[in-house]
Amino acid sequence: MTDHKSPQPGTITAADFPALRSFLRGYFHQDMKDEYDSPEDAVREFWADASPEERAAVANDWSRFLAQTKGKPLEEINRILTGPLGSSCILSNEDLERISAVLSRRSGIPGPR
Repeated sequence: MTDHKSPQPGTITAADFPALRSFLRGYFHQDMKDEYDSPEDAVREFWADASPEERAAVANDWSRFLAQTKGKPLEEINRILTGPLGSSCILSNEDLERISAVLSRRSGIPGPR
């Protein structure tokens, strides 16, 4: 008998956002503030480094993530970002808005925030 717990309904897991998780782990790591001036700059660097497919996947995942977390407290959003999605950075509401603006401007996918 295995003791695997299913995620709670509405729980966000890494499997829900694979491209976003890969991006966050690669760019929003513990040295992000030393390597990039801001989360926004990390997104711009990713955009320069990534393939068009990777860009589209991250922009889509980000948009879906924001839609699923709309109305949740910032603390809970950061708990998801730094937990199952692998970010090492705590973001402010302004960071979320700026990241959304960069991704939506570059991808053409409107951000829900």
